[in-house]
Amino acid sequence: MPTITLIQHSGESYTVEADDGATVMEVAIDNDIDGIIGECGGCCSCATCHCYIDAAYLDKIPPRGDLETEMLEFASSEAKDNSRLACQVEITDELDGMVVTLPETQL
Repeated sequence: MPTITLIQHSGESYTVEADDGATVMEVAIDNDIDGIIGECGGCCSCATCHCYIDAAYLDKIPPRGDLETEMLEFASSEAKDNSRLACQVEITDELDGMVVTLPETQL
């Protein structure tokens, strides 16, 4: 079972186990990690699960789709090259050890 580390804007860090096929958003919510809201439930329609993926893992996940890119324009924290919506990043064994940083705000 892969593990991922989520780092809140405050610097607090959580390393959790993640099921293959779950999304980063689901993992954060299931583990009660503040910083990901996921208002739309994972439908890629709200940008309240904005996160930053460690550069070492960007080539291990599919690239952003057009809808995700558009939604990131509405994120309340700065969108960067490594910005993703956590609902669109599916966990695989290849992502074991991935570090995900959460932005200052989601609203």
